[in-house]
Amino acid sequence: MLKLVQPSIKYRDSFIEAVREFQAGSDPTRFRHISGLNISKVENNFEEYLEKIANKEKGIGLEEGWVPASAFWLVEKGEVIGMVSLRHTLNENLLKIGGHIGYGIRPSNRNKGYGTKILELALKEAKKLGIEKVLVSCDDDNIGSIKIIEKNGGVLENKIEIEGTSKRRYWIENK
Repeated sequence: MLKLVQPSIKYRDSFIEAVREFQAGSDPTRFRHISGLNISKVENNFEEYLEKIANKEKGIGLEEGWVPASAFWLVEKGEVIGMVSLRHTLNENLLKIGGHIGYGIRPSNRNKGYGTKILELALKEAKKLGIEKVLVSCDDDNIGSIKIIEKNGGVLENKIEIEGTSKRRYWIENK
């Protein structure tokens, strides 16, 4: 059964495999907080990594410019299929790009409908936090994400240029 779960030691090996896939992918910069992980450090002290995730959700030890965020993993039959970050609030930067929800599907599982499902489930989690109008953004050339966001009710507000990259900004009424 496909579901969103909170990060857990139970999925350690599958998560590490997924991160390695992201890092070896054709565009590892699209899901920056995963592609930039020091996988050896995470692998050697997974409990510490899980604690950092839990602290981010509580707003503890945040880097400058970061906001509290909940992390979830999309799991099916014990395999981590994708990851999502749900930001509880928006700061100036996230309002411009990034938005409330960032998600990624591991490369071996793309184009199978998982992206649409992970965003759908993340919207339910956002609703639990009281977020009724959700901002989601993507690169203008990311056709897969454009389709996923629009299938989930995203309405394009505008396109903006950031450091030479065109970004689309979508709002989703979270009913």
